[in-house]
Amino acid sequence: MKLAFFGDVVGKPGRQAVLDHLPGLKARLRLDFVVVNAENSAGGFGLTSAIAEEFFAAGADCLTLGDHAWDQREALTYIEREPRLLRPLNYPAAARAPGKGANLYALPDGRRVGVVQVQGNVFMRQTLACPFDAVDAALDSMPLGAVADAIIVDMHCEATSEKMAMGHHCDGRASLVVGSHTHVPTADTMILESGTAYQTDAGMCGDYDSVIGMQKQNSLNRFITQLPGERYQPALGEGTICGTYIETDDRTGLALRIEPIRMGGRLSEIVPG
Repeated sequence: MKLAFFGDVVGKPGRQAVLDHLPGLKARLRLDFVVVNAENSAGGFGLTSAIAEEFFAAGADCLTLGDHAWDQREALTYIEREPRLLRPLNYPAAARAPGKGANLYALPDGRRVGVVQVQGNVFMRQTLACPFDAVDAALDSMPLGAVADAIIVDMHCEATSEKMAMGHHCDGRASLVVGSHTHVPTADTMILESGTAYQTDAGMCGDYDSVIGMQKQNSLNRFITQLPGERYQPALGEGTICGTYIETDDRTGLALRIEPIRMGGRLSEIVPG
């Protein structure tokens, strides 16, 4: 199976980059399933139903969120009626968070792809339930190679160590563990010892002439003066689409190949051949 995950979409440049490039990439790479992390799509903060529908029309099969899941309040109700939208799995039970954090999706040919989104705790503004316990429960419910033909885990967190730990924790039980949230593509695509593909961060889809997708001057002012300043606004230059491509073994669901994807904007283009 051929799968792709695209990192955090930031504002209009990120949305436009996805809409411009995803349809062609899906055809060119013959992708069976595409996941897009869309939690910063609406002006840099959250996701709206209208934007989600544009991504689905462009070829996304599943959208994931993160710590900005509820920045647009309509997401609280939209997620209840849209099973292709996932929020972090590990909200504490007392939160009674709407929607799901994991789901199994059937392809037209009968193959099934599991997607799990989980949020880490190190350096994050929220402290959720243990992400490792939550992932265990999700993976146990859809065993790779038995119930699911492929599984993608989106590990949304700040610390590279927590992302790497999740990769090794899931090794042999997921097709891909990929990080989101930090908005910078890492150069560590690899297949782990027991066959799970891994990348610490897929990178964002947005304007890289920025500070992680936001306008430079506001961010610089905050760092230099330590004052709150104006509200962050997405940078508005040409966006780059960044993601991760994997191929899996049809029998086991484990990874045979992983490569980064980059198209458009300021970064050097990388497209799997």
